[in-house]
Amino acid sequence: MATDALRLHTAAKWQRAFERLNGAQPGIQGLLSFSEAWKVASEFLHPRDINDPGSIKTYDMQQVRAAFDLVGKAKMLSMLLENFLDDMRKQQHLIEREVRQYLEEYETTSQVDSIMQLIYRLVAWYNAWKPIAELGPTILSAYTLAFQTHIFSIFPPSFSRGFKELIASTFDLVNASCPPPWAIPRDIPPTEQPPRPDYMLWTACETLGLLDRYESLISSVCYEHIEAHVYETCARRWDEPMLPKLREWMTEKIVPWMIMPYARGARNAEEARTMLQGVGSRFDYHACKTLCDLRIQEIFDIIIDYPESQSALQDLKVASSRPGLEDFDMMVNRVRGRLQECLQRVDQRSQLVVTLRKANKKRLLHPGADTKDILTQYVSIIRCLRIIDPPGVLLYKVADPIRKYLRERPDTIRCIVASLVGDGESGDSLVDENEPIQPLQQMQADDYNDPNWEPEPIDAGPDFRTNKPSDVISTLVSIYDSKDLFVKELQVLLTQRLLAVKDGNYERERRNIEILKIRFGEAALQVCEVMLRDMTDSRRIDQHVQAQKSMPLHPTIISRHFWPPLQTSSFTMPGQFREIQESYAREFHLFKPDKRLHWLSHLGTIKLDIELQDRTITAEVPPLEASIVELFSQKDTWTVDELVAELKSVEKTAILKSLTTWIDLGVLKEEVESRYKLLEIAEAAPSGPKAPARSAPVIEEPTPALTIQQQQAEQMKVYWKFIEGMLTNLGSLPLARIQTMLKFAPGYDRTIEQLAEFMEAARREGLVMVKDGMWKLCR
Repeated sequence: MATDALRLHTAAKWQRAFERLNGAQPGIQGLLSFSEAWKVASEFLHPRDINDPGSIKTYDMQQVRAAFDLVGKAKMLSMLLENFLDDMRKQQHLIEREVRQYLEEYETTSQVDSIMQLIYRLVAWYNAWKPIAELGPTILSAYTLAFQTHIFSIFPPSFSRGFKELIASTFDLVNASCPPPWAIPRDIPPTEQPPRPDYMLWTACETLGLLDRYESLISSVCYEHIEAHVYETCARRWDEPMLPKLREWMTEKIVPWMIMPYARGARNAEEARTMLQGVGSRFDYHACKTLCDLRIQEIFDIIIDYPESQSALQDLKVASSRPGLEDFDMMVNRVRGRLQECLQRVDQRSQLVVTLRKANKKRLLHPGADTKDILTQYVSIIRCLRIIDPPGVLLYKVADPIRKYLRERPDTIRCIVASLVGDGESGDSLVDENEPIQPLQQMQADDYNDPNWEPEPIDAGPDFRTNKPSDVISTLVSIYDSKDLFVKELQVLLTQRLLAVKDGNYERERRNIEILKIRFGEAALQVCEVMLRDMTDSRRIDQHVQAQKSMPLHPTIISRHFWPPLQTSSFTMPGQFREIQESYAREFHLFKPDKRLHWLSHLGTIKLDIELQDRTITAEVPPLEASIVELFSQKDTWTVDELVAELKSVEKTAILKSLTTWIDLGVLKEEVESRYKLLEIAEAAPSGPKAPARSAPVIEEPTPALTIQQQQAEQMKVYWKFIEGMLTNLGSLPLARIQTMLKFAPGYDRTIEQLAEFMEAARREGLVMVKDGMWKLCR
């Protein structure tokens, strides 16, 4: 049962509601007027089908405004809005039907004009159902939100794909002289031209809320457009700077496009600049980053093409810089006629290191690559990365695997030294002729008292030092812990070059020694000076001997103690050659009574004139070939076994190779297997198309000096006696103990890694065996 108080409260509220609707009118006259106004306003707001001309009615706008004003005074606008939104939801199937039709057309034709016309059609529906402005912004915003929410809910996934293609087409549309027919709504008169071809599209998108809804999609379209342009115009173009052209393209193409989606409401240029500043800096950063990524992908080939690709390195250095807000100001100001540039750092350094290290491992650091090619690429890496990063942090991180790999190659020192002395006619020199010659630089400790001292870069590793050697030669030499290896290899290479000189002109070698004295110091090159002096003294001695007694022999006389070990052999020349050597030795002894000659008969060359019955053959051959043909002057037929017995210390394979030389020259003939005969009269050459062509023999001179590896192997044979004694007296020993005890042997300076290689070679020969790291002799 309702209480009296509740009845009074309900009656009071009813009375107030009645008075609000009836106003000050007598009876129910005001209520009838409100009912009529509600009917007019509801019918005016009711959503109609714009495809049905019959549903469109003409209203007296003065009467409509009066009706809305009366409803508003009765405080019933909220209920009217609720009723309108409910009617709009009931009529949304009309819009959904058209959306489905347009998107089916797009999926069939893949033409973006279907998406464009769909957007214009949705704007037409929006405008047709939109309440009048007199209702206030609250009702209008509620209607807009409800309309946009519904159309977003009915968009299938294909709309996003089509809308993305439509936005991508606006880059060409913004620069078109006149818009295509599909870019203009059908209800726009031809005489009304928009201020720019894409103006109507962006306005429609803003009306429907598509710019906010698909903001990330629009940005991604611009990002992809920038990426496509960079890869199309900048890929493998290293001969000119591309970043200035890229930024100019951004100013001419991207900035005008950005005005509509990101600065439509700007009232002046300064306001537009402020609105575009944030998004513009992101686009400019993305352009630089894309170019940087492209150059990082191409970095290995760029380094190969250096110095022709130096412009690409400058692009990479600048593109690996992140633009700040000032950079977008620069883009906008260039539109206004001013240019300025200011770049901040971009974190692409680690990506450059990872990419280049992977490329080096895949394309450079493998057994199929020649050591000279690896060194050439390493030098190019040094020069290129110093352009990109002068402090050298990137170079340190990239070069570490290359240095370790080169340290394991046996011919690395030889290649470096050959380049130092100019023995690289077959390839590019590692030394730049324009670089000044300077002493080798050694790593020094940081001088914290230096007023110009700077801390190491923040991304430097714990082993990085800013005062590392800066010139290329010092960097190459620093691959190894000591320069003594280079000095020994220099001596070996100088030996080969000096002994190969036949005209007595040693100016080139003398100049190389003077240059190397600047780099390595005079003390390290004293032995090389003695070697060079030996060559000039040898010619002087030979001239003296020839003046006393003319002889066809012109030997090179050297000091055994100052030259690297040469190839040794007990081979002696037969017949007249031995007589000439003995005669020369007697004359030398008369000139130098305190010295004796020790002949290395297997080295050098001999020029012969072989007189046969019907011809004379001239040939310049090694001593072994000359010895064999000398034996055939004693008798016409020899077997291989007889030649081996006569020459004693020469191997059978070497004799067979020498015999082949004379067979190719037509001096000898193999009658039966291992039996050869001198051809006093040349045999007729076989005729016919199948007759084999006789080519001139290739005479290979033996290398006079032992390589560093050969010298080390010979020296380790001496230390084998010490190792054998240790293992005999002490039994099984670990490698570290053997190394410690060998240090007491005179002249031993091998590392434990070199000792391990020697012990492994001895194990393969069956001299020692190893188990659990303990070495012992094989009994």
